Amino acid sequence: MNKILLYPLWLRIWHWLNVTIFLVLIASGISMHYSATNDLFIPFQTAMYIHNIAGILLSINFVFYVIFNIITKNYKHYIPKLKGITDRLFKQGLYYIYGVFKGAKHPYHTSKENKFNPLQQLTYFGIMFFLMPIIIITGWFLMFPELAPENVLGMGGVWPMAVLHIIVGFFLSIFMFGHIYLATHGTTLTANFKSMIDGYHEVHEEHEDKLVVKSTNIDQYTDDTNIVDIHEDYKIYTEGDKSYNPETKSFDNEE
Repeated sequence: MNKILLYPLWLRIWHWLNVTIFLVLIASGISMHYSATNDLFIPFQTAMYIHNIAGILLSINFVFYVIFNIITKNYKHYIPKLKGITDRLFKQGLYYIYGVFKGAKHPYHTSKENKFNPLQQLTYFGIMFFLMPIIIITGWFLMFPELAPENVLGMGGVWPMAVLHIIVGFFLSIFMFGHIYLATHGTTLTANFKSMIDGYHEVHEEHEDKLVVKSTNIDQYTDDTNIVDIHEDYKIYTEGDKSYNPETKSFDNEE
């Protein structure tokens, strides 16, 4: 089984900082709402202080994430290809709710060209570039209510910000636990977690003998089989194809 460096150091640092900060935000946020009713929660004033500090750190970490995504062009991995998106989302969703429990082969495979499957792309794009900015902006308005709009849809500015902050925080919390669960579906229970530590992703051997070639120009080829769903002029060659040599991943000259 081969390994590819999929997650650079900056991304791993951001990821684990984000996990830690978000867990602190969840614990302190829940405590702020229920500390008066249960001694198990953090006292309100302490929880509010911790929540505000964690919120500031989340904001800084997010700016770091955006800057490095732009510099490294990593953001491109989050943008889904619209052509055939419905069918690809259905195929991936079916795998998650059914195929994964039946030992079915994953419909899309991770590569340097495509880090995420279509459902991951759509979800991560919405989370990182829509919900995260919302929870950060509303959090700052709650920390400094004098900066909040005086009126939002006929309501006082702070109240709608608080409601939106709680709703988005709830969905992000659900996503995080779902994300942790799906991460266990690697080659082993802990393989994907290890990938976010050392940066290396294990490539399935069953897909190492495939080459994707552009039909109009055999000099244009890649190991990324996902491209076939997007571009009709590519074809997958395997070990069984007469002209393809899986050992060299190239084409033998035919007589």
